[in-house]
Amino acid sequence: MAIWGYWRTSTTEQDGERQQRALLEAGCERLYGDQISGTSNYGERPELSRCLDALRDGDTLVIHELDRLGRSMVQMLNQTEALIDRGVAIKTLDGRLDTKTMPEDIVKLVVGVMGYAAEMELKSIMKRTAEGRHIAQTRGVKFGRKRQYSPQQASTVMEMRSRGDGYGTIGSAMGMSASMVRRIIDLYSKEEALV
Repeated sequence: MAIWGYWRTSTTEQDGERQQRALLEAGCERLYGDQISGTSNYGERPELSRCLDALRDGDTLVIHELDRLGRSMVQMLNQTEALIDRGVAIKTLDGRLDTKTMPEDIVKLVVGVMGYAAEMELKSIMKRTAEGRHIAQTRGVKFGRKRQYSPQQASTVMEMRSRGDGYGTIGSAMGMSASMVRRIIDLYSKEEALV
């Protein structure tokens, strides 16, 4: 009857130390953790998969909050039910869930409500992010990778292409890959078509 802990942070800028300390203070014997978005699938979280595979009947999984297991009500309900069916108890450090002390019906209700709340929070975050991105674009902010070539290089690429030179020939002469040459030609061809 082991006590396992799982932590997750969404980005590498976030530090999982706070969650790790809390899990150790809760008596966890072994910790697993991922630095990956909460919207990722279970298969994309290698440490969560290892943790879930290691859990046995009578073990307890301790997590900081239930949304560490997923960001949708369906994910949380399915994962919680699968663990309970295997005889694994689940406890959250925020005190909202402890399957050892709660009746099964209450567990399902709590997981459903918390799953719904997490799902709505995720949708709200995505909406605010999209709105912020749109506002930034209207202000002229450019997204994506910066160009790795100068306007003069692009002009030379276009001149060479108009002479009939191939992508590989142009790339070799310019010190760039054929795929970059193709992107430059595609981009400048579209811009010329708009003018």
